[in-house]
Amino acid sequence: MANYENPRRYATTAVPGTAAADVVDEGLRAHMLRVYNYMVFGLALTGVFALGTYMLTTTGTPTAYQVASDLYLTDLGVTFYTSALQWVVILSPFAFILALSFGIQRMSTGTAQLVFWAFAAVMGVSLSSIFIVYDLGSIAQVFFITAATFGAMSLWGYTTKRDLTGMGSFLFMGLIGIIIAMIVNIFLGSSALGFAISVLGVLIFTGLTAYDTQKIKEMYYAEDDGTVAGRKAIMGAVTLYLDFINLFLMLLRLFGNQRD
Repeated sequence: MANYENPRRYATTAVPGTAAADVVDEGLRAHMLRVYNYMVFGLALTGVFALGTYMLTTTGTPTAYQVASDLYLTDLGVTFYTSALQWVVILSPFAFILALSFGIQRMSTGTAQLVFWAFAAVMGVSLSSIFIVYDLGSIAQVFFITAATFGAMSLWGYTTKRDLTGMGSFLFMGLIGIIIAMIVNIFLGSSALGFAISVLGVLIFTGLTAYDTQKIKEMYYAEDDGTVAGRKAIMGAVTLYLDFINLFLMLLRLFGNQRD
């Protein structure tokens, strides 16, 4: 994976209160703003593609494949959600994550951006099924809850003086645990286990939001050239984007209202 570890280096490049320190602080703010801008644009792109795919694959006119009391799949929807193609749609975002994680050091900033935008678009197609399962009102409500939670935890991660490294290791172990539990529950189909996974997932991704924000902040280095700084910003955006998406999905499982 891309390795940009640079613990607290941004804080040691200048003496606090000097002009050099002011330059570092200004550069750090610009870097974090760049990360958040990439992340927000990626989320917007995901939303557009998710909603667009939903509109293309469903209809209110009765067809042979009914998914809710007033919702039916079009021919394209049947192909998308009931054939082997659904697994390509579900798994394709992982290919982009691997490409960015292991290949970004060989990419220009422009190429890395394009891969990230493509990843966000494909993720939107993959997530389009939530509009079939949950009503639009609850999706919007959970999205704003997620945004508020993410914003608060990311702000805390950015401003806290506490070293969150130890918390990050614990959260990573928890993440591995819920991934294993989710795979097991595919075969068990236990609603109780599913509920527990969702609750733990909310706690884990809430914590990871703060941890990852601090880590992105600490990887900033004022003397990085434009290419390295651009790669760091994109990988930071990918990390926070995944935290947001996973937190949203876990909260949706808990509080989303399913269609009749």
